[in-house]
Amino acid sequence: MKRGVRAIGVAESYRTEYSTLAAAVVRASRVVDGLAFDTCAVGGTDATETLVSLVDRLDREDARYLLLAGVAPAWFNFFDLPTVRERVDRPVLSVAFEDSEGLEGPLREAFDGDALDERLAVYRRQPERRRVELDDGTVYVRAAGLGPDEAAEVVRAFTPEGGRPEPLRVARLAARAADERFVGGEDANGGGDSGGDR
Repeated sequence: MKRGVRAIGVAESYRTEYSTLAAAVVRASRVVDGLAFDTCAVGGTDATETLVSLVDRLDREDARYLLLAGVAPAWFNFFDLPTVRERVDRPVLSVAFEDSEGLEGPLREAFDGDALDERLAVYRRQPERRRVELDDGTVYVRAAGLGPDEAAEVVRAFTPEGGRPEPLRVARLAARAADERFVGGEDANGGGDSGGDR
């Protein structure tokens, strides 16, 4: 992949009832080329709309890919990858950093009734999660708008070291810093992304 290819990475940090989402535009050469921020409700259902709005505000048609830290930020406030892919008009890749048996069990423990049904419906329509081996570890990728081989290639191209794609590493640092500066107090979730879909 050419060094000038850009991707947008989105990660979160939360301390209160709102999660700070940071979007970082990063080149494959690791040059940071833009930042934007927004918030979504912890435990809410507005993450997809917030994400689309965040990408629209960045106004970076030159960024070829959108990388997300998981699919379930802000305590199961899901990113709906097929919807996001359609609305931002570029491939969307969700990257998780831990193996998992899935989120249906935790969802059933945390919600019931319509709240559970709505989240299960979104969760079940997400692309299949696939294991991707990196030089420094393993990640788990869901991709909308790319086949599994190309998705793995993109993740590897943006992960020169450390086991975390550079757009997500930068976005996570930015989300933590913004959350600390504008929210303050003790960090309820460790200040990083939730891992999304463990």
